[in-house]
Amino acid sequence: MRVRTVFLGILLVVATRSAAAQAPGSRGPFRATAQQRQDVAITVYNQDFGLVREVRQLDLARGRVALEFGDVAAQIQPETVHIVSLSAPAGLRVLEQNYRYDLLNPEKLLEKYVGRRVTVYRWNEKSGRDEAFDAEVLSVNGGTILKVGNEITFNFPGRISFPEIPDNLIATPTLVWLLDAQEPRQRVEVSYLTRGMNWKADYVLVINDEETQGGLTGWVTLNNQSGTTYENARLKLVAGDVQRVQDLEVPKAMDVLRAAQERENRPFQEESFFEYHLYTLERPATLLNNEQKQVTLLEAPKIQLAKRLMYYGAAQYYRSQWGEVLSNQKVSVYMDVQNSEQNGLGMPLPKGIVRVYKADKAGAQQFIGEDRIDHTPRDERVRIKMGESFDVVGGRRQTEFRIIGSCVSESAWEIHLRNHKDVAATVEAVEPVGGDWEILTSSHKASKLDAHTFSFTQSIPARGEVRITYRVRVKWC
Repeated sequence: MRVRTVFLGILLVVATRSAAAQAPGSRGPFRATAQQRQDVAITVYNQDFGLVREVRQLDLARGRVALEFGDVAAQIQPETVHIVSLSAPAGLRVLEQNYRYDLLNPEKLLEKYVGRRVTVYRWNEKSGRDEAFDAEVLSVNGGTILKVGNEITFNFPGRISFPEIPDNLIATPTLVWLLDAQEPRQRVEVSYLTRGMNWKADYVLVINDEETQGGLTGWVTLNNQSGTTYENARLKLVAGDVQRVQDLEVPKAMDVLRAAQERENRPFQEESFFEYHLYTLERPATLLNNEQKQVTLLEAPKIQLAKRLMYYGAAQYYRSQWGEVLSNQKVSVYMDVQNSEQNGLGMPLPKGIVRVYKADKAGAQQFIGEDRIDHTPRDERVRIKMGESFDVVGGRRQTEFRIIGSCVSESAWEIHLRNHKDVAATVEAVEPVGGDWEILTSSHKASKLDAHTFSFTQSIPARGEVRITYRVRVKWC
């Protein structure tokens, strides 16, 4: 006996209908798809949204017409959509705009046919062909319930055939306009904001053996989950903290983008834009839906670095009696980079993660730390925290404490720094103070960093130690 697998499927016997309800007295609907695109430009913000601007050639008719504008982003923000005619600005007027997103799928199609008649086909093993049954869809909640003849059944072993696609179901998200067109052939520009687009910057820093120089490479990672594909798009990126209201509104200054000026030969050309920075890719790029793309942002093969070992205190230490506060605490390690032209950089750096590598004695690159940096203008310092030193440790203890008056205390401190390396190490002990302060005595010279911070910077010999003592008076109210 010949065995044929019985499966539940859906056969669409399509009688094509419009996705738009035809307005009385209008012609059409006319359709525009991605095939009519003549130009597309995308500006991606690093806050999970993008601005899409595309130009299409439309073949319409004079008078009142219905237009279905397909292949738009599934995560489009409909209230931001704007259409304008480039060929006849005064010859196109929008009377009504709709956004259709009730997409065609098996579940939706069955829902639309509740209370309507369908045909169910079941394979007959004996006859070797399908048998057709007229049925009514009663419910689709938790499963399809059918009335076949005088019987009510569910999990019917067959496939369902539908006579037509309901008017209010469409295959892809579609913008639907009712237009007043004075010219039948028009070149239009449509712009809108969409969620599901994002970009981030990632940096790779490879340092030399002496830890004084390094090579920095920046990457842009683009992620398109907007629900559609954009081929050969002109791509721009905005770096900065753009104010948004109710998730996605942006300042009106974002509506007009200036062309990037030609500067040095970089994959992305950078320019100052409003209070942000704009990066323009110098060649068209295709953004596929559900694709992650990486493009080089910058390459700086030789930059100067400054390695810093820092040992931090805390402001609350000066307000009460402690004794020994910390013992065998590891000292933090940082790398400082000056973002200047003199240092081989000088480009505003978008926020992102810097990952640092160094070659071991065998020449293999090893990962030695990473840190997240914020948007950094040119000529500013970038500080990268690498981690905690294994061989340089410190301790801090309070040797005296007394109350002088209301909100005033005087305390004596000892900072014990120990270096277990085979080479000398320079450590900066940073002391935050919450209030007015005065150093009465100290064993080493203190530097005032700001109104609430002072520090001691000391070189510790190989396998040696340094003890720093000081007495300070603090008033915090």
